Amino acid sequence: MFRHFLSGRRLWGVLIPLIAYLVLAAASTRTLSWPLLTVCFATLIAVVLIAVYHAEIIAQRIGEPLGALILALAVTAIETSLIVSLMVSETSHTQTLVRDTVFATVMIICNGAIGLSLLVGALKHHALNFRVEGPTSALAVLATLTTMTMVLPDFTFSTKGPTFSSTQLLFAAVVSLLLYGIFIFVQTVRHRDQFLPERKERDEDIDRPPPRHAAWISFALLLLSVAVLVGLANTLAPSLEATISRAGLPHTVTGIVIAALVLLPETMAAIQLARNNRIQISFNLALGSALATIGLTIPTVAIISLIFNLPMELGLPPKEITLLALTLLLTTMTVSKGRVTILQGAVHLVVFAVFICLAIVP
Repeated sequence: MFRHFLSGRRLWGVLIPLIAYLVLAAASTRTLSWPLLTVCFATLIAVVLIAVYHAEIIAQRIGEPLGALILALAVTAIETSLIVSLMVSETSHTQTLVRDTVFATVMIICNGAIGLSLLVGALKHHALNFRVEGPTSALAVLATLTTMTMVLPDFTFSTKGPTFSSTQLLFAAVVSLLLYGIFIFVQTVRHRDQFLPERKERDEDIDRPPPRHAAWISFALLLLSVAVLVGLANTLAPSLEATISRAGLPHTVTGIVIAALVLLPETMAAIQLARNNRIQISFNLALGSALATIGLTIPTVAIISLIFNLPMELGLPPKEITLLALTLLLTTMTVSKGRVTILQGAVHLVVFAVFICLAIVP
């Protein structure tokens, strides 16, 4: 039964969560020196990679488009765990952490991940073709959720600043969950075929799904990995804030670091899919992660902030609203034709470079 996990990457998939648990136990009982801090950070990255690896095994067993959904949910669970751990810690600027992380996630996915995927895929295959129904549906929901949760708070009158009142925040959380749930129903049940690649591309996918027991083992290890991630994030939170402050970087960089750390393995998967001319699944993975981040992370942290009376600013500053509007417009133009080249990839990457530059030098 365990033969599936006894060699190569599968063996590391078992060992790393167990090793990470030991590292967490050691770190929680002593002061973090630089060597131990380095080990904890390296362990955190390793656990993120392994968690997504186990999500991939589960996804392969379930099949598309549920496979991309499982990956998106796993990444969102990890990201939410990191955000909540930092929110309840004694670090500064936690009131804008959710906004910064969610915004960074949208920018990294829609410009970084999609841009690299299109560029790499088009360089190899000259042009990439896909069905427009799936990506455009996902983008419509993404535009609605981002505007409702990160733009409208700047224009409400119930509270001062870029915030929602308790009633508005609860309403936004419920509507986000409801709209995301409808999208999942459309993606996996009612109009599932719109999110699947063309028949020829599906016929070329000869990957054999892992056995059922392997998927269940991966599910258990995924839960362990997420639990360890929460502990490591809580342990490293003060050091992360202090390092960013000492470097003289804006506090918004914290959100970018969290989003980049969590999305790294998923970005690599999206790029590999595009390189293999499976751009439809690459779009499902990328846009699905952005939707899950807003549709699940915002409601989760909103409820936590209401229960524990934690301040939370959701409204973006004008510069970020401009970048968000440009990103949504550009992504809409990219997915509207069903065919992309290296030009679209290059434009997305330029916008991503602008986002990183203005985040570091505002």
